[in-house]
This record gives sequence, C-alpha cells and structure tokens, in this order.
Amino acid sequence: MKIVFTGGGTGGHFYPIIAVAEEINNIAKEQKLLTPQLYYIAPEKYDARALYENNIIFKKSPAGKVRRYFSIWNLIDKFKTGIGVIKATLQLFTIYPDVVFSKGGYASFPTVFAAKILRIPVIIHESDAVPGRVNKWAGKFARKIAVSYPEAITYFEKGKVAFTGNPVRKELFTLANEGAHEYLKLEKEIPTLLILGGSQGAKRINDTVMEALPKLVEKYQIIHQTGKKNFEEIKSTARVILEGTQYGHRYKPFGFLNTLAMRMSGGASNLVVSRGGASAIFEIAIWGLPSIIVPIADSNGDHQRKNAFTYARSGAAVVIEEKNFTPNLLASEIDRLLSDKELTKKMKDATKEFARPDAARKIAEGIIATALKHEE
Repeated sequence: MKIVFTGGGTGGHFYPIIAVAEEINNIAKEQKLLTPQLYYIAPEKYDARALYENNIIFKKSPAGKVRRYFSIWNLIDKFKTGIGVIKATLQLFTIYPDVVFSKGGYASFPTVFAAKILRIPVIIHESDAVPGRVNKWAGKFARKIAVSYPEAITYFEKGKVAFTGNPVRKELFTLANEGAHEYLKLEKEIPTLLILGGSQGAKRINDTVMEALPKLVEKYQIIHQTGKKNFEEIKSTARVILEGTQYGHRYKPFGFLNTLAMRMSGGASNLVVSRGGASAIFEIAIWGLPSIIVPIADSNGDHQRKNAFTYARSGAAVVIEEKNFTPNLLASEIDRLLSDKELTKKMKDATKEFARPDAARKIAEGIIATALKHEE
C-alpha cells in the first residue's frame, strides 16, 4: 500500500498530514496490514524530524504561488508550477501510489494535477470554512472530501463529503500540566496567557501585545510565540518597555514552541490569544481552553475570519477583528473573560462540543479503504 501526501507551506497544512500519517500507521498495525509506504511531495520538508518519525519519504517538487495582486512573481511562479507538474508526474509515475491525500494550498497543485493525469485516486481535506482555490478545483474529481467545518460542505458534491473536523496530532491531545510552571519559570498563583501568532508569527498581534504589555504584566504572566523571524526584535522591544518595572519576569517570549513546550504552555495557561487558522482553533478546542481569536483581515477567501466566527458561535471563543484590535480592547477583553468564572467554564464546555478528536482516524480509515480498493 503506497500513499502520497501533499500540501504545505505552513504548519496548518503540514501537521494535519502528520496526524493522518500517525493514524494510518496505527491502523496498519492494528489490522495487521503490510507496512504502508508513505511519501510527502512538496517544495520543502517543513519538519524533517516529523517526517522521519512517521516513516515518510520526502520528494521535493516546486510549486508557485498565485497572488491576488499584480506581481512579476506571478509570471515566474507559473513556470515554477509547470516544472512542478512535470516533476510530480514523473515522481507519481515512479511511485505509482494507491491514493494521493491532499491538504490543499498552492504547494499541492502540481501533485494533485499529476494524480489527475495518471488517474490515481485523490482524497482531499479542507481545513477552512470556505475552501481554497486548489481544493475547490480538486473537489470536482476527488474520490472523497473531508471538511473541518460544516459550512464547507455546500462547496462540494454532497455524496463525496464527510464532516470530520481538523486532524490534530495525538501528542497534542494531552496537555503537560506536571512540571509546566517549573519548566517555563511561571508563578502558579498568577493567571497565564498564551499568545500564538501561527507558525510564522503575526506582526499585528505582536505589536498590539507590546503596546499592552505594561498593563498586562501587572495581572498576568504571558507566554508569547512571536515567530522565529520576529523573536529578537520582540525580545529587545519588550526589554525596553519593561525596564524598571517589577513584573518584567512575567513575560516569556519564544520564537517557536516545540511540541513539549506547546503542551506545557497549554497546560499552564488560562486563556489563549490566537490567529484564526483552522489547525490553531482545533488544537485550542482539544485543549479545552477559552480563547480570543484575532483572524487575519485579508486572508485568502476571508477564511480566517469565517473560521473564527464559526468557532465563536459555538460559545468557545470571542473574536476581535484586526480593525478593532487595540491594546486597550485586548486588555479589557482578557480582564472580562478571566474575571468571570462562570463564563470561562461555559467556554471550556463549548470547546468539547466543537473539538473532533477522531478526525485524523476517520480520514486515515477513508484513505486506507480507498488504497486497498485501488490495489485490487
């Protein structure tokens, strides 16, 4: 059984693939199937360790972005995509997998197009409430389609769509409460905020947090994932802002939180402030933490905003749009939520209704069923 994964560019595409691969390997062992041969085709490895740990072979294939504004790079990237299609076709012809699983995004297009040419079954997963362009196109010929939000069902042919939720890696299911405060050097009696800007960081969130920082550290301690490229700037800015205050030790910036650090951060936190990517939202929901979601204002298809408001309607979160995301509003919303124990309990209860911890398992079962049928 050979399975090819594609998609990527961000952790929001990559790590759900890893979650599905984990379940495919688990199912193969449980059902005593032959060990599946897993491949990942994309422009970059993204996380080489995660690929290695799940026995996934990486195949590099270029892919070009399509920008919604005029840019000379659009022309250059068309050639890159063309080269990617040729290379992906040769790679798939050599591997000849039983199924291709795509998470969508520009990085998936060459491989999915190649699968269409070679008539290899394609299964796609759409993370967002509104599908991206590649998944809308791929949905027309995909064998099966999984979606994270019920709103996305209407964009695809009914008989092929399943509402599964978004795959989350098993290792993130259980928060690390033991030792979290010691590891992160936190005070147990002070409420903790976890601020996430996504795998690349978020300048708007970072800037607003910096402005609100003197007020926030008076009441809270803060774990802040800044994004690697922003870390040094944010760290030095925070040092200047908090110089001379008695609460400077309450601010903990990190360029990137690895899995253990993320589990510990979630385990120590009372509230999360995050972007509106589907992976981030579903991870927060599985953790059972109340949250403030700040969606990107100009995300492709306005998907982050729609993700955020869908989640907020469940009662698990509140949304602050970028145009309203001021230091004073951020601080006042944090105060409002954390001072109301009954409200935060309702929000925690709502996360359990929203989270779908079996998403990766359901998708893996669908992939294996398709692969075994193709083998016949």
